[in-house]
Amino acid sequence: MARILVVEDSVDLARALRTNLELEGHEVGVALDGERGLALVRSSRPDLIVLDLMLPKMDGYLLLRAVRGEGLHMPVLILTARSDEAEKVRGFRWGADDYVTKPFSLIELLARVEALLRRSRQATTAAAAMNDAAVRFGNIEVHPSKRLVMRQGAPVSLRPKEFDLLMALVRRDGSVAQRAELLREVWGYKPAMVSRTIDTHIVELRRKLEDDPASPRHFLTVRKTGYRFER
Repeated sequence: MARILVVEDSVDLARALRTNLELEGHEVGVALDGERGLALVRSSRPDLIVLDLMLPKMDGYLLLRAVRGEGLHMPVLILTARSDEAEKVRGFRWGADDYVTKPFSLIELLARVEALLRRSRQATTAAAAMNDAAVRFGNIEVHPSKRLVMRQGAPVSLRPKEFDLLMALVRRDGSVAQRAELLREVWGYKPAMVSRTIDTHIVELRRKLEDDPASPRHFLTVRKTGYRFER
């Protein structure tokens, strides 16, 4: 069973989708406008979103952009009367996973939903396996599932948020992490918040894990942006 959110302003269509998805064994929520849809995404974190584009209060593109901008990666199936190819490309660029044009076959839509959920479960399983694998850099060894960090064979004491920040950087494996992303991912803060919290925790990670904290090799500052981890 998966938790699915249908964001669709047609009451009849939303009801029909809910009924058929529930018959497939899923738990289904419905929002009739974009603002309500975004609120439910934030509060319930569904496993999949079925999203109309032409919505009152906030259109589907803005909702999709907000969801991806907040680092939420659940699959999104766009459901719309728009058949223009440029509109589809725009949807995919903003983070949609699939696109069904109205009028549509209910059997096809249900099959696409199941395919997206299957891919999402497989990706989650692969990510979990990756997270269980030990990470090594310099003289450091990290065991994510045990939340254990070793330095030259001796355990290093990291505070919970220091460990969470370490893993957020490690998972990016060389990609730049913006401060707003890290605040949201590790502390749950909104991007608009201003905080020196990350900088303070980076200082501690360098002190505990770098050979020379003043000239770090692994936890690098990207000026005016954020931080980057290098093995």
